[in-house]
Parts: sequence; structure tokens; C-alpha cells
Amino acid sequence: MSLAITYMDSPLGWLRLEGESMGLSKIDFVEAKGSDALNDESLQRAKEQLQEYFEGTRKEFKLYLSPTGTNFQKNVWSALEQIPYSKTCSYEDIAKSLGDIKVIRAAASANGKNPLPIVIPCHRVIGKDGSLTGYSGGLWRKKWLLDFEQRAQQPTLW
Repeated sequence: MSLAITYMDSPLGWLRLEGESMGLSKIDFVEAKGSDALNDESLQRAKEQLQEYFEGTRKEFKLYLSPTGTNFQKNVWSALEQIPYSKTCSYEDIAKSLGDIKVIRAAASANGKNPLPIVIPCHRVIGKDGSLTGYSGGLWRKKWLLDFEQRAQQPTLW
């Protein structure tokens, strides 16, 4: 399997997308665009869906995903995918959804290691008190994503 890499500009800066035949495996926030490598069809679909998300016309991603992680991390990431667009939950809620409140710290750690931000919506997890907590892309990006989703949910007048 050959690793494919492509870049896209977004309201949050440059995104570096990685994947292979099994699907999208990683999204990184980067400072500048690099060189594409084996830009394949699966990454093109990811770019298109991310663009639609940023335009406010997509609320769910329909992509083949292939994140690398432990079974526990993958279970946490699967739980994150269940958080509806424009909604938030706490780390405690994620731990409860996994069936064990005692895994709250491990769930928070797995959330922080999510290799597919935006697509697996780790930005929708906040502190129990409503505070914004860590985000791999920086808290300003987390705030932007949460505000964006709230605005996109607002009805507009014609």
C-alpha cells in the first residue's frame, strides 16, 4: 500500500490529508502546503467532503477511514462519531458511553490522539463545566469549529 498525501486550504489554515487504499488515515493542521504524493481518489473525496463541510452543506462525512490506534482508542473515536453535528458532550459522557466512568482519563487521552480531527469530531468534546479543553489544532480552531457548527444550524431568513 502506498501512502497518498494531499493538501487543502481551509478556514483553519492548511490541512494535510494522508491515506491509502483502505481510506483516510490522518489529517494534520500544517503551516504551509507541501507536495502532493500519489493523490488518489479517496483523498479527493475527502477534500470534497471537507470543502462541503466548510461551506456548511455537509454535516456528516461518508468516507472510508483507516486511523491507526489501539483498540481502546478506536472505540473512543467510534464514540466520537456518534456526537451529532453542532452538539457537544463531556469526556465523562464519552466514558459512560464506553460503559465505564473510570476510563474518563484514558478516553480524554484517546480523544487527544484522534488522527482525523473534524471528520471524527473530537472538537465536540468539552469539559463537564462547559469549558473548552485541549485540541490538537489549538483551542482557537476548536472554538472556530464549534461556533461554525452553531451558526450553520441557525435558520436563515430569505
